[in-house]
Amino acid sequence: MLHLSRREMNFGRLSNAWTCRFKNLLLIVLLFYVFATSVFAQKARDNYNYMDFNQKPYYFGITLGYNQSQFKINRGATFAENDSFRIVNPQAGPGFNLGVVSNLRIGEYFDARFLPTLSFAERTIVYKKLQGKNTNIPIPSSFDAVLVELPFQLRYKSAPYKDKRAFVIAGVKYTYDVASTSKSKQAERGEIIRISPTDFSFELGAGVQMYFPYFIFSPELKFSRGMNNMLIYNGTLKKSSILEQIISRAFTLSFHFEG
Repeated sequence: MLHLSRREMNFGRLSNAWTCRFKNLLLIVLLFYVFATSVFAQKARDNYNYMDFNQKPYYFGITLGYNQSQFKINRGATFAENDSFRIVNPQAGPGFNLGVVSNLRIGEYFDARFLPTLSFAERTIVYKKLQGKNTNIPIPSSFDAVLVELPFQLRYKSAPYKDKRAFVIAGVKYTYDVASTSKSKQAERGEIIRISPTDFSFELGAGVQMYFPYFIFSPELKFSRGMNNMLIYNGTLKKSSILEQIISRAFTLSFHFEG
């Protein structure tokens, strides 16, 4: 029981580490925007390309991105009593995004944005089974996803300076996994963990707009976190019954080409 208590403490520290990461990201976003605003809020000169694009009430574009996705796991009350698995950890995986940008200007500093995106993601849950006294045998369960994402965002931009503007974004996103195995024959027979194909997330990010003669280039870093439990509980499957909650989360580096 002492061994289990130590693992519970380690899992708690892992959750606290993710919470600290999110708080640090939020602080970085705010500091980035304050710094960029202080720089870009100088006299608006040499904004030749910006003046051309600023006449447009709306514009479109494409977005390319790299994502790092991972599940956040909460273990159930039965985990401490199970005799099959001693450790359950999430593992992040790489992916990429391809989407379309729709941007509507709302005054001088705000934009409403809709970015339908096709996202490929890889997420893994690693179970470790105790075999013998000191050997943990890892048993990975991978969840490869093809996600149709529908993000709605509000963007706030700084004053322009030399054809550049800093911005922060916040929004919500609906996601559907077209490659979900939640309704497969294996899932129906209770052989694999069932993950809900639908998800709702909130998003927070920051970036810079760079105005060129024929397009706007905008690198952007964004964090998203799911708001609902994606685990479809199955009490007959040990891998599922020892879990209580699965939440999605991801970091995305995007490159927008708009105009």
